[in-house]
Amino acid sequence: MSDKMDNVLSQEGRYAIYRKPAPAADTYEGILRMTAQRIEFKECVKVAGIVGAGGAGFPSYAKIADGVDTVLINGAECESLLYTDYTIMRDELRKVVEGIEYVIENTTARRGLLCVKEHTGKKLGFFDGQKLSEHTAVKFLPDVYPMGDEISLIYEATGRSIKAGNLPVSVGVIVYNVETVFNIRESYRHRIAVTHKWLTIGGNTPKKLVICVPVGTYVKDIFARYGIEVPDGNVVLDGGPAMGKIINAERATVTKTTKSLLILPEKLPIIQSRLTGLDVQLRRGSSACCQCTRCTDLCPRNQLGYPLEPHKLVRVAEGIGTVDAKLYATATMCCGCGICEHAACCQGISPRAMIFKLKEELGKAKTRYISDDTIAPRDTRPYRMISSERWKEIIGVSSFDGEAKYAGGFEPDRVEIFMAGHIGVPSIPIVEQGQHVSAGAKIANAADGLSLPQYASISGVCVFVDKTKIIIERDKQ
Repeated sequence: MSDKMDNVLSQEGRYAIYRKPAPAADTYEGILRMTAQRIEFKECVKVAGIVGAGGAGFPSYAKIADGVDTVLINGAECESLLYTDYTIMRDELRKVVEGIEYVIENTTARRGLLCVKEHTGKKLGFFDGQKLSEHTAVKFLPDVYPMGDEISLIYEATGRSIKAGNLPVSVGVIVYNVETVFNIRESYRHRIAVTHKWLTIGGNTPKKLVICVPVGTYVKDIFARYGIEVPDGNVVLDGGPAMGKIINAERATVTKTTKSLLILPEKLPIIQSRLTGLDVQLRRGSSACCQCTRCTDLCPRNQLGYPLEPHKLVRVAEGIGTVDAKLYATATMCCGCGICEHAACCQGISPRAMIFKLKEELGKAKTRYISDDTIAPRDTRPYRMISSERWKEIIGVSSFDGEAKYAGGFEPDRVEIFMAGHIGVPSIPIVEQGQHVSAGAKIANAADGLSLPQYASISGVCVFVDKTKIIIERDKQ
């Protein structure tokens, strides 16, 4: 950090960032100053504890790199029943656009594209190509699933294809979620870290809401606050219906990656699949898979030109047939959308579950598929994409859809903040049990490597501290 910049941590331990005028870039001194400003900006995004708010949780600072010319803002809201990003764009568009401009101003990027599905854009009153600011415009995306997938988004918005195993920066692109740039703006302008999370409450409930609550809020407290009941025979998902995970609503908490809390019946095939053990999935595959290739034919990544063939990986997971390391490693290209399972397979098999098993093993071995081969979409792609409306029907959630209303938020009496709330190395607690902290105070440092600090989301006493989590109880008035 530059000596010209005030300390990023005030005496109270709160996150702080101070904006400086952009230096002139047409002189040697100006170039040096601009380079220093970009380094400072990247460090400040890290200090703020900002992660990819779309669900992945990748530390946002790590995406900032030289050679970037385009910032894509993912407003596709890929999964069904979600209205979080829609609500932020509808109610806080100015802040979103300012966040995009701050990223452009402090990187090598020259333009920003706010990417939304066409039906969402029209509902927001946008038109394709609409200028929102000096450097930012609207980009309409096809109304198909899974358009929020980073690889698909980049291709649709820019026409650029990323070579297998490479990152978006390799084609000059940064991809951020709508809420992520909102958080960058709030931190940049108001000197605060990320302590709250926007999310949708929906599914099999008459109350469909978008709220903003402190990170670490218990799901049961949210449901109690808004009078939401989970009917018998239903489960709660953290995330969308196709890619979210089933949680225990009595114990689970809101994290920085929580995009929604959806209540759905257990009888839905998408839920039954999650409740079925991997050993059962493997037995089904070995006995029922006819190698029809339909899962490969409809795979979005395969249709973009990637050498991902789910039907072959089903056999790999079963231990059947010839296996080579290159084929095995192609599993890392799967985005987990579930089309292979719910739209393609007619035998009740889950290629996705088997591929995830392979991905887990590859992750432990720190292995991924990397290739310098040029990628080009297949001619069949336009005819094999699935519309968003059709996808809702396929997975059986159409009857549960309904635009969520913004309901504000509330301050809970207790929060539970996890140190592994992001991809990478868990944070390191710096507070002790019994210590009083103020909302916004830093309670954990970033570890070495890819990591982030953590901040108190409410004021109170740390009643539990270990290397995995910190529990804070609100001050009793």
